[in-house]
Formats: sequence, structure tokens, C-alpha cells
Amino acid sequence: MTSESSNARPDIIYTKVDEAPELASRSLLPIIRAFTEPANIFIGTKDISLGGRILAHFPKYLTEDQIQPDDLNELSDIVKRPDANVIKLPNISASVPQLNAAINELQNQGYEIPDYVEHPQNQEQEEIKSTYGNILGSAVNPVLREGNSDRRAPKAVKEYAKKNPHSMGTWISESKTHVATMKGNDFFANERSKTISKNSVGAARIEFVGVNEDKKILKADISLGEGDVIDATMMSKKALRDFLEVQIKEAKDQDVLFSVHLKATMMKVSDPIIFGHVVSVFFKKIVDKHGKTFKETGIDLNNGMGQLLEKLESLPSDKKQEIAEDIEDCIKEQPALYMVNSDKGVTNLDVPSDVIIDASLPALIRAGGKAWGPDGRLADTKCVIPDSSYAAIYDETIKFCKEHGAFDPAEMGSVPNVGLMAQKAEEYGSHPQTFEAPDPGSIQIVDAAGEILLINKVEEGDIWRMCITRDQAIRNWFKLAVQRANATNTPTIFWLDIDRSHDAELIKKVRRYIPSHNTDGLDIKTMSPRDATRFTLERMKRGADTISVTGNVLRDYLTDLFPILEVGTSAKMLSIVPLMNGGGLFETGAGGSAPKHVKQLIEEGHLRWDSLGEFCALVASLEHHSERTGNEMATVLAFTLDRAIGRLLEENKSPRREVGDIDNRGSHFYLAKYWAEELKTQDKDEKLKQYFAPISEKLDENESIIMSELSATQGRKVNIGGYYHPPAERIISAMRPSSTFNAIIG
Repeated sequence: MTSESSNARPDIIYTKVDEAPELASRSLLPIIRAFTEPANIFIGTKDISLGGRILAHFPKYLTEDQIQPDDLNELSDIVKRPDANVIKLPNISASVPQLNAAINELQNQGYEIPDYVEHPQNQEQEEIKSTYGNILGSAVNPVLREGNSDRRAPKAVKEYAKKNPHSMGTWISESKTHVATMKGNDFFANERSKTISKNSVGAARIEFVGVNEDKKILKADISLGEGDVIDATMMSKKALRDFLEVQIKEAKDQDVLFSVHLKATMMKVSDPIIFGHVVSVFFKKIVDKHGKTFKETGIDLNNGMGQLLEKLESLPSDKKQEIAEDIEDCIKEQPALYMVNSDKGVTNLDVPSDVIIDASLPALIRAGGKAWGPDGRLADTKCVIPDSSYAAIYDETIKFCKEHGAFDPAEMGSVPNVGLMAQKAEEYGSHPQTFEAPDPGSIQIVDAAGEILLINKVEEGDIWRMCITRDQAIRNWFKLAVQRANATNTPTIFWLDIDRSHDAELIKKVRRYIPSHNTDGLDIKTMSPRDATRFTLERMKRGADTISVTGNVLRDYLTDLFPILEVGTSAKMLSIVPLMNGGGLFETGAGGSAPKHVKQLIEEGHLRWDSLGEFCALVASLEHHSERTGNEMATVLAFTLDRAIGRLLEENKSPRREVGDIDNRGSHFYLAKYWAEELKTQDKDEKLKQYFAPISEKLDENESIIMSELSATQGRKVNIGGYYHPPAERIISAMRPSSTFNAIIG
């Protein structure tokens, strides 16, 4: 998929991404275009893949025919337009190891882009590192999310889960699995918040003030508006390391797996640092003995043990063997580690982005509190969540499951979410304002008039950050919450803790702004995250629905936790982002399992990625297009597609895991077949009826031939020519192997 120029402005933009979702797009997008073009709806694409973003940032290193436009930057403008209509698929939020792998692949393909240098030695390297810094972590979502989130399970998905409940592990009250979090001196405990007054509007700055009163500006020109909520907080390095030492010892004494759950992708500055402390405390003996060698070799423990083991290869064999043996001895002395891949020996501490809290803990809870240990067996686990800001939701869920047993997907209620995420709200917009304290002193936020707004004392190595939540985004969040409460007449809970500084500022705004909306007859409450979790779980257990209205991080956590319990995956959720200027952003699924899916395609010719999230997003996108333009054909397409999705689920034509069964490509065929049938039999638009009648008949007549052609590619290796930037022709060949289907669809 190439990006379209602005000369032919698309009606709907479908993003080009990475891994399994992108492979699936090569099969699905031609089908979408074949069905929308008769309705005069033009589907364009924009490249937000990791490889595409790297190339877009380094044009001066490329030949003229290699230069790629900066589609993400263009999309940042598009989402502010009232006519925006974007379907956004899951993309890679790159860790440093992923970034380096992508750079290496691109260089091998003939793109002479520079290496990423972690420790720059000159100005040029500083600039290169800074440029790559714009690509690391969750660099896409905060840019595109110019609105708040409305995320829920589509009715067809929920009904299917009830009729075909997914497997759930068994919970017992004696389970030793538990959450461990800091009791103080973390981001939660040290948070200070303030709502900006007229007097402080303008360009603020962040200053470090040393013990000798020397000042250094860490960041300038931070725009503050009236009513914005700002926070300043820090996590003590000493308190963190002391806490980790205790938890590691306890895990050993309790005979449970040791695990740490962070979000090193979205929290791309703070969480890799925290992860590095976990690694260095767990392997303290190794660091104490070989720290000098690590420094000389360029090993950064923030990147995990995977990088350490990789860089050991450059050492003399005797030194390499000595360190490897010391690592093995240390692993034997310490508690058993939670494993990412037991068969391959990949641990929780190998790569910072391998264990992502919003995916890892729901999976553990669904599995009855069990995780894989190094012996290849399931075991109880100590779940370390260093910062206590949101640990209570997982702690309370685990306690609830110990008390009541596992949930029954056939009976449980649903938890839609209204999430505050517009304009880089809260922690997920904090990475440009996150710093490690260089020395003892204080870090302060100073407004344009020179007044100190917030200040925190720090010691060397403490992690300090500033968050900004815009007043306009907060007001829009309230409005969306009331709209969803009105539309569903469902109890609606604001997850806000009066004892947390930031939440206390938001609660003031709830009390001020909510009365301006029509809330007659609505059940709207405010509860702390712990109380809201218990309240919601109790209702969920008895089959009742509850709307959660949350900040940005909890939006992320809850829209994985509850869907994974409800429908088995968060990839099947409908995520609508009503953009603040009138457009629509429609997010699809979740990409956490995407690497495993790519691996299976390459090794076995079978892609089990389920595009249900994309199907549902397209329904919402078409509905939005119809509302905005008055194109009634879009309404018919949306209605018939929705019915086709229902049939797809009823007929069990979603991808399955095993080679030889239906995969992503076969599922796409059946979607096209059912969609064409629905269009042929509908009576709302005669033109579409006549157009799709012969297509429907051809798909029906050739079903066995098409499925045979699709199945023939399974069971053998596939060479797609790359992982982060595979050649388009290779993917198309792999994902569109049925000449019969292609001839009918085009």
C-alpha cells in the first residue's frame, strides 16, 4: 500500500502498519475497496509503520526514489479537520532493540540510514539520537488521538462469546499469586497538581535547581492554557531499589515466580529506567562484579538481559564464559522468573517491551493466576507493579477471583469505557517532560511570569515527570460520558481517587461541569479505582453492564482487562474516537500477539490474525461517512457489513490457530461472500443490489475452488522478504494466493 497524494483526498484513510495487521491488510484492503468504490467512497492509505516512519525521518540519507513522505505528520493535521475519517490499525511501539532491528533490516535493503547511537560522541550523533527518539515508544497514538475514546464490545461479538465461551483458568482461594507495589515515594505518593489560572497562561518551563542554587532549564516553551491541569511527581531511585530487593527476596521465600509489569512502549522514558533498575537489582551480584566491563562494552541494562547477552559475544571467550557462568549462578540463587517463552529461555527481564502490563496481567488473571515458569510449568506469581497509581485494579481483581472463582463468559456483563486521552492527556503525554535527576536538588515548573507552580525535591537518579491534561479535552470527556450514559441507561462510574492530587483536580471539574449536561435519570458516580473495580466486578459477575469513565492509563488497562475476560481478547473491541473538531478515528484491535502470528505465517504458511476489529471499525467508519456527507450508500454498506459480520461469527468462519484450518485469508473470503449476499438481498439501494448480485453469485459458485486455492499455500514456509519493511510484492503474493477470488474482487 503506497500513500496517496493530497491531490486525490480520500474519504477514508486506512493506515499501513506492521506485523500481522499489515499482512492481513494486503488481503482485506482490496476487498474493502471493491465494495466501497461502487458507492463512490475512496479508501486511501497513510504509512505509520515503524519502517516507514524511520525512512520519513531521514530523507537526506536516501536516494530520490527512496524518499518517503512523513505520513504521520500529515495525519496529525488531518485528524484536526472536520472531515477526518481514519481507520487506525495496531502499529509497533518500538523499544530500542526493535528500533535497532528495523534499522538493520532497512540498511540491508539498501537504505543508507544512520545507526542509532545510545551514547552520542558528537553533535551529529546527538541529532540522530534525538530524531530516532521521535520514533521510539508509542509515537503514533498520542499524535492521532485528537479526541476521547468510546470503546466497547460490539453486540455480535458479545453474543458470540456468550454462546461460545472461551476457556478460563481455575481460580482457588489458596492461590499465592498477588500484586506487590510501592507503599510510598513513588509517582502516586509524590504527585502535586494544579489547575492553571489566567495568571499562569503562556509558555512555562521546567528547571532543575541544584543544592548550590545553580539552575538548568530542562525544557522550555511548554504551552499552558487556562483550566489545564498540570502534575509534577517523582519516583525515588532509592525507594524503588529497596522495594525491589524486598520483593525479590519475598518471591524466593514464597516459592512463586518473580515478574514485573510495566508499559515501556507508551512510557518510553520512565519505564525503561524502572526496568533497568529491576534488572540491576535482580542481577546485583553480576553488576557489582562486572559493571566496569558492561560500561566498556556499551551495555545498558535498561534494554534488558537480551542486549547484555548479545553484547557479550564481542568479549574474549574466557571473559564471556565467566560472565555467562555468573549469570547462571545468579539465576539459580534468585526466585524463578516469569517467562515470555519457556521453550527458548526468554525471561521477563530480557527485553523491556516483551511484558506489557495491559496485556500480561489480564492474560494471567484469565489463566487462573498462573504464568509460565522456566521449567515449562504454570505457577503462582508475584506481580510487581512498582508505581502504585493503578496497581489497585489488578490487586482487587485478583482478590475478587480468589474469593469468587473465575468468571463465566456465558453469563458475565460488559464494561464499556469512556477514556480521557485527547491531546496527549495525563501520563501518556508525559515523556517529553520526563527526566532523571542529574544531581540532588529540586525540579520545578515555572510559569511565563516566573512563578513556581509546582516543585519536587529530588536525589540523583530519581525519575521526575510532568503531565498536562487540557481543559478542552476534559470537558469533551465529560460530554462523551454523559452521551454514553444517556444512550445506554447504564450505571456510569468516574474512576477518580479523591486522595490522589491529579484526580482531586478532576473531581472539582466533574462537580463544576457535569451539571451543565442533562443527567436526569442517569446513575453517575465517582469512585476510587479500587472501589470502582470491586463495584464493577460484582455487577459483571451477575451479568450487569457498567460504563467505566477513566483517565488515559486506566482506559488502556481496562480496555484490555475486561475484554480479555469477557470475549477472550481485546482485539475484538470497537474503539471509536470522536475527534474534537468533528472527524472520526476508528481504532482496531490490539497488536500484542502480532509477532507470533507473523512467525507462524513464515514457518507454516498460516496467518491466524483475526480481522474482526478491522471489520467493526469499517462499519463505524462508513456510518460516520454517511452522517458527514449524506451518502446513503455508505449507510447501506455499513448495515450489510454489520449483518455479514454477524453471519461470519455464527458460521464460525473466523481464523483458527492450526495449520490446515481456515486462516485470515479464508475469513476474508467469507466476509466478502456474506457481505455480497447481504447487498444482493437488501432493498434499500437498487444500484448496489444490482451491482453485487453477480459478484455474490460468482463467490457462491466458486467457494470450493477459492478455499482450495487459499488452503493450498498452507503447510510450507513463506518468504516475505523482511519483518519491519517487507517488499509489497512478496506480501501480496503471500496474502492473495487465490487467482479465482482475485479475478472476482479485482
